[in-house]
Amino acid sequence: MKYTTNTTEEMITIGEKIASKLTGGDVILLQGELGAGKTTMSKGIAKGLGISDDIVSPTFTLMNVYEIQNPKSKIQNLIHIDTYRLESEDNLIEIGVEDYLGQANIVTIIEWPEKIQELIKDKKTIEISIVKQDDNSREISITPNIF
Repeated sequence: MKYTTNTTEEMITIGEKIASKLTGGDVILLQGELGAGKTTMSKGIAKGLGISDDIVSPTFTLMNVYEIQNPKSKIQNLIHIDTYRLESEDNLIEIGVEDYLGQANIVTIIEWPEKIQELIKDKKTIEISIVKQDDNSREISITPNIF
């Protein structure tokens, strides 16, 4: 399924819609060049999951953990990983990423997932590709089609 967005708000809205289809254990693979909107998509997904915290890319920390405050939700945490500056999968293993990936009460978002293929090869993944068309327009592809 492909979508086109022309504003940050539209990207957030698509992220919220994606969140409504997620289940615990899902690992979202966000792909796109620098500035494509991966972190904006992450903000929309977080908002759709009920997270009100300010979502920032964990470029320097590698991983951020957000608690979902909805007691009715089976999903208790959102894990946001950014491997852009990652030197080795071992760096993520050292900070405990394996404790989170694929867990039934956790959704994980990974920016630049191509750097950690071994860690995610057996996980239930949803691939979201964001292609910058121009300064404002983005084409978003989601595989498999979750809608």
